[in-house]
Amino acid sequence: MAGSSTHSVTNQAPPLVGYDVFTADRALRAAVERHLDPALREEALAELSGLGRSCGSAQVQEWGVQANENPPKLRTHDRYGHRVDEVDFHPAWHRLLGKGVAAGLTAAWDRPGGHVRRAAAFLMWTQVEAGNGCPLSMTHAAVPALRADPALAAEWVPRLTSTVYDRELRPAHLKAGVLFGMGMTEKQGGSDVRANTTAARPLAEEGAYELTGHKWFCSAPMSDGFLVLARAPGGLTCFLVPRVLADGTRNVFLIQRLKDKLGNRSNASAEVEFAGTWARRVGEEGQGVRTIIEMVAATRLDCVLGSAGLMRQAVAQAVHHCAHREAFGGRLLDKPLMRNVLADLAIESEAATTLALRLAAAYDAGAGGDEQERALLRIAVPAAKYWVTKRCAPVAVEAAECLGGNGYVEESGMPRLVRESPLNSIWEGAGNVQALDVLRALGRRPQTLDAYLTEVGRARGADHRLDAAIKNLLTELSDLQAVEGRARRLVERLALVLQGSLLVRYAPPEVADAFCAARLGGDGGASFGTLPATLDLASVVERARPVS
Repeated sequence: MAGSSTHSVTNQAPPLVGYDVFTADRALRAAVERHLDPALREEALAELSGLGRSCGSAQVQEWGVQANENPPKLRTHDRYGHRVDEVDFHPAWHRLLGKGVAAGLTAAWDRPGGHVRRAAAFLMWTQVEAGNGCPLSMTHAAVPALRADPALAAEWVPRLTSTVYDRELRPAHLKAGVLFGMGMTEKQGGSDVRANTTAARPLAEEGAYELTGHKWFCSAPMSDGFLVLARAPGGLTCFLVPRVLADGTRNVFLIQRLKDKLGNRSNASAEVEFAGTWARRVGEEGQGVRTIIEMVAATRLDCVLGSAGLMRQAVAQAVHHCAHREAFGGRLLDKPLMRNVLADLAIESEAATTLALRLAAAYDAGAGGDEQERALLRIAVPAAKYWVTKRCAPVAVEAAECLGGNGYVEESGMPRLVRESPLNSIWEGAGNVQALDVLRALGRRPQTLDAYLTEVGRARGADHRLDAAIKNLLTELSDLQAVEGRARRLVERLALVLQGSLLVRYAPPEVADAFCAARLGGDGGASFGTLPATLDLASVVERARPVS
């Protein structure tokens, strides 16, 4: 009959909006409370809760959708034929980036507890829109590299750590806040940056050079400045390339194309040409890798945080859906098999969050002069980058499956998480690069292994499966001859044992028990949802619920 309704819409989960992403994440909140000085907690918790409410708002989530549905566009020339090499973004991108800068996501380095506070904020912000995490991460990470040159640091760091977002392309000295990108890799070398051929010719001005070359991947090409590697007369060297020169003219920064990526659609990644491009040396000639490595390490931690954030959002969506969806006479959340899947996903997410925040706390302690924590970071950051980022994709795919066919539909948001999930494993050095970095740390700096063993040893005696895993790991570490072929296996065990030790010390017993059983004790299968039925899975799932 005309005008009649065929049916009423029932048994659909409501949108997961209008909630505090921080307060609802029990593992994240506990980690922040654990790692911050008591004098900082009240202020930090209020600040993070405010950001959490923004992250959970319908408006901010809609901006994330809009930014991804309207990817950036390259504009090489203006209407008159002048070369401009600009990237145009949807207004939603600028709104998000402005909020991210205002939230202090580039302002951690000189703030008490700054890395823990920023890590929690970055983990939440990734759940809204992961693409703008790239310029935020690069800007944050440029600070330690620039401090290799006190004059450059004095000029640039106050603007890098500003909470003001200024999108206009103009000289940096006229701006209250700036963004940074990075250009390391070239098409012939990739991760082997020592194969770079971009040339740097010294100019008459002290510390100034002219660059000629091609960068295969340049992150955040709309930024105000870039740290790049080029070959000077003294060897591979780090340089600062400003987008606009001090006199207001555009530097030679030829954007050849934007990459058409699997995910991360809102963010621009580019190929760029330098052809007589003005640059300022950062650090000494021939010390480029050493100078830029602190930036790389900071961005690798952000890869861990980003993957932890994506996993948390995937699990939150899956648990939320199953708490409202009914099938076969009851809620999906109460079905034993679905509960097993959700609990398995939840412990993976909590392990990632707990490890990521522990590393952020080590950054804060290391900045205060704690050499033990600095040593721990040298082995734990690449190990965590290797393992956590690799776990993100299977978590996202399994979480989407929890929504059934709805999870394969764009409107659910799950396909965007799935497309984004492999990114952090590939960027800033893929898996083999991380594994080799761990081997280098073990071989060159014995104190890194001492710091690691001290950390995991704090949980010894609390769980027999963890104790056995530590013992087996020590056996593996006793023979590092011809280790490269089994490096992935070794690094995986390093990461799992570290996660297990942290959960045994800090997580609720049911979470630690499930992790140790499945990840260390061998009582779990190759896919999610294979936890032992004797565990308290209901409590694990309830802890992961985003809204009670």
